[in-house]
Amino acid sequence: MATNTPPNEEPAALLTDDALLTAALDAALALPAAELYTFARGFEAVRVKGKWFLNTTVRELRIVNVKAEPLDVLALRQEYACITPGYHMNKKHWISIQPGTDATEDLIQELVTDSYLLVVSSLPRAERPVDPATFEQQAQQKP
Repeated sequence: MATNTPPNEEPAALLTDDALLTAALDAALALPAAELYTFARGFEAVRVKGKWFLNTTVRELRIVNVKAEPLDVLALRQEYACITPGYHMNKKHWISIQPGTDATEDLIQELVTDSYLLVVSSLPRAERPVDPATFEQQAQQKP
């Protein structure tokens, strides 16, 4: 689950509407076997092995939906003003991220990666592009 910036670090820059979309898509498409699927202009989804782990839409502002563990959904919604129940999605398993008071690139990166790993862990082992149990450790070791 995502965490706030430690007190001794400078806070990260907050994301605007376009920056939220760019950060989310960049984070998603950097993951192994991730592929972009565009429904229409402004409506994108990112999938791994045919299963969605991120989708975007625009209401008044950009909305990025990602999957989350059901117990994390409530905690994230309480901790971050930018996180709301998943727009047009199952509210138990999806959250929406909007630009705003506490949406940062680090938060988006973490939430997108967590969503990806949730979906990958639901795939048959032979189809998994990464091992969800060791993916984070491997990613941290890369230069």
